[in-house]
Amino acid sequence: MGKEKKIPSGFIYFFGSFGGILFGYDIGVMTGALPFLQHDWNLYGDAGVIGWITSAVMFGAIFGGALAGNLSDRLGRRKMILISSLIFVIGSLLSALSPHDGQIYLIIVRIFLGLAVGAASALVPAYMSEMAPARLRGRLSGINQTMIVSGMLLSYIVDFLLKDLPETMAWRLMLGLAAVPAIILYFGVLRLPESPRFLVKSNDVEGARRTLTYIRNEAEVEPELKTIQETAAEEASANEKSSFAQLLNGKYRYLVIAGVGVAAFQQFQGANAIFYYIPLIVEKATGNAASSALMWPIIQGVILVLGSLVFLWIADKFKRRTLLTMGGTIMGLSFILPAILNMFIKDMNPMMIVVFLCIYVAFYSFTWAPLTWVIVGEIFPLAIRGKASGVASSFNWIGSFLVGLLFPIMTANMPQEAVFAIFGIICLLGVLFIRTRVPKTKGHSLEEIEEQGLRK
Repeated sequence: MGKEKKIPSGFIYFFGSFGGILFGYDIGVMTGALPFLQHDWNLYGDAGVIGWITSAVMFGAIFGGALAGNLSDRLGRRKMILISSLIFVIGSLLSALSPHDGQIYLIIVRIFLGLAVGAASALVPAYMSEMAPARLRGRLSGINQTMIVSGMLLSYIVDFLLKDLPETMAWRLMLGLAAVPAIILYFGVLRLPESPRFLVKSNDVEGARRTLTYIRNEAEVEPELKTIQETAAEEASANEKSSFAQLLNGKYRYLVIAGVGVAAFQQFQGANAIFYYIPLIVEKATGNAASSALMWPIIQGVILVLGSLVFLWIADKFKRRTLLTMGGTIMGLSFILPAILNMFIKDMNPMMIVVFLCIYVAFYSFTWAPLTWVIVGEIFPLAIRGKASGVASSFNWIGSFLVGLLFPIMTANMPQEAVFAIFGIICLLGVLFIRTRVPKTKGHSLEEIEEQGLRK
């Protein structure tokens, strides 16, 4: 038998993180499709239905993340990414084939699609952190974030390019084209090896050794394999003793509240209201049709991608709490100032609110967006890490779902500036939470963070 062909590490890291692009595409695509769908199905004034169609993906993701986390421990990361990519393909095509006025059908299909979005949000970081060498691991949440926002930008560009088609065809194609990157992901992942950590847990030490030869120098393989075996044994013993009740006992409660709180605040600060509804926000501010405002999502997407690249550069140069405090304060003020200016300046340019939203997105993109997941990855002790991370992820998706559902209902019942001012206050409360409840994590080992939290 000939020597086995080596899989290039670049290929592994690219397709290992490619699920982030799909996750981003499916989150972003409804932004441009909604104005056309709204007109085609005459959904004007039906804020509840608009909210449900938009946020159904996030509702599915609440369950997808938890399911994928549990199943990937049994079936493996790679197999679960393959299953998720097939759900992406089927869900995208079923969305495009919605019967006319099939609101309930589209909501159910998008909840199904959300299972794959939630799964990708849990599986991609887990697979990447288990494949990458320790020296690259710190930047991984940044690379994952770059992939997600690149997927969002891609969906905004596709929406913009299709906007001149007849409206029925436009929104159906926008939703259906998500199947293309999903098919690319499926065939890419077919060639990926399973994560060495999963293989060790499944007692396939030889398979783990073979995977490590693809992604490490020869001298690193045996020492790392030994470390993985030791860690797997520690985790197995920690998981045996771990239960959900443990998350709330006095010993760990402080750290669980800190990690879950950061994940929840990231969503309740309102970022996704902008990403899902920016054309409708511009329409409400200016009176111009939302379908003619599809350049705005692209601008937001470019800001997000640039911000994620800035984060890669500054990630380890500043304290986590400093970046979150600065980001949250400026984000809060960006939401509150338009409401204050509106009270004092009678004929204020309605586009002023959109300028402030761009400032918000810029600071969100390199502070709260990526750092939330860095902190969630660092703050939980080994004994509760799996369960606590799952709870944090679920709270994040619950926040995302509620913001997507409630924003159109809120703006239908009160001025847009007032809605954003409420989000602004939540941003400032998030800063207060960071200053009082979250321990310092930068430059500390996981054990020191645990010790610091337990001393509080």
